[in-house]
Amino acid sequence: MARSVNSVASRARRKRILKQAKGYFGRRKNVWTVAKNAVEKAMVYAYRDRKQKKRNFRALWIMRINAGARLHGLSYSQFMGKLKANNIELNRKVLADLAMNHPAAFAAIVNQVK
Repeated sequence: MARSVNSVASRARRKRILKQAKGYFGRRKNVWTVAKNAVEKAMVYAYRDRKQKKRNFRALWIMRINAGARLHGLSYSQFMGKLKANNIELNRKVLADLAMNHPAAFAAIVNQVK
């Protein structure tokens, strides 16, 4: 009896990987073994960077809040400490947006905590 190899599933698996490698340069887009390695590495980077994106945005928000607070004579840590003491529950994303795009509103918050 002949050996059964599920070539339909094998081809589908390869096509799926090659479809994910679309747009890659050189042999990474059309040679199965090279494309498979490239796609696996890309997935690792994607997983890692979904976590790093959160860290990077938090760091950006902190820089913007710090810059806005220093214009009013406070450091970032002093400003955040006074916010907590005054029970103002605005998150860093909102505070950073106010510091960048609405300086008058940010100034009002700073004056309220001083």
